[in-house]
Amino acid sequence: MSNNISKLTFEQSMQRLEEIINDLESGNVELENAINLYSEGIKLQQHCKDKLENAKLKITKIIKNKDKIETENIEIG
Repeated sequence: MSNNISKLTFEQSMQRLEEIINDLESGNVELENAINLYSEGIKLQQHCKDKLENAKLKITKIIKNKDKIETENIEIG
């Protein structure tokens, strides 16, 4: 799953992050798997943060250009 994180939507990333949290909190995960899940969770958290920052930049641009209703995709990272 880690290799495909960049292709996930914000919502998909959050859903997977919740799954990871539930798995880790259950206490039924072997140590090696827990480490891998934690690592994937960190990557998902950063991906979500980047998506939110991108959305914030788009909204800021829309507000600054409110006379012209135009949006521009801005990629981060």
